[in-house]
Amino acid sequence: MRATPPSSQDDANPAATPEDDRPSKTQRKKASHDLQDLGEALVAMPDDRLADLAMDETLLEAIREYKRTRSHEGRRRQMQYIGKLMRRADPEPLREAVAAMQLGRAKDALALHEAERWRVELIAGDEALTRWTAEHPQADLQQLRSLVRAARKDAAAAPEQRSGRAYRDLFKFIKQQL
Repeated sequence: MRATPPSSQDDANPAATPEDDRPSKTQRKKASHDLQDLGEALVAMPDDRLADLAMDETLLEAIREYKRTRSHEGRRRQMQYIGKLMRRADPEPLREAVAAMQLGRAKDALALHEAERWRVELIAGDEALTRWTAEHPQADLQQLRSLVRAARKDAAAAPEQRSGRAYRDLFKFIKQQL
């Protein structure tokens, strides 16, 4: 009796081995580096925000220890330890907290840029004052006109005689209204 050779269908579809289901070494390293990057973002967060997060106590203590460590090598090794602890933690709530903090910073920066833009436009001409009143009807128009007038007067003065106070006061007023 001759053994029949395996058909070409069997060669194309070999039985799945457990090794095929595992992620590759490259994928595991990438996931590990991503968790370590998340750990670095957590370390950058203020302590009061870290305390509000639902995370393992050992991870929180490792982050606090990282902040106390001063040597470069000690910080590098502590960050690797934080990355290792991150593998046991659920990263999604931590990612969301980091993203919320970064989004808050971006919104603050945009608000400052918007206030700066309005200040420049209001000092430059009266048509900006009309647009401001249309967009911000709740603002105290009399105070705004007074601040704009003082800022224009300050800008017209010689550089040695400028105080900059009116310029700053106008910025504060605009920032409060936005």
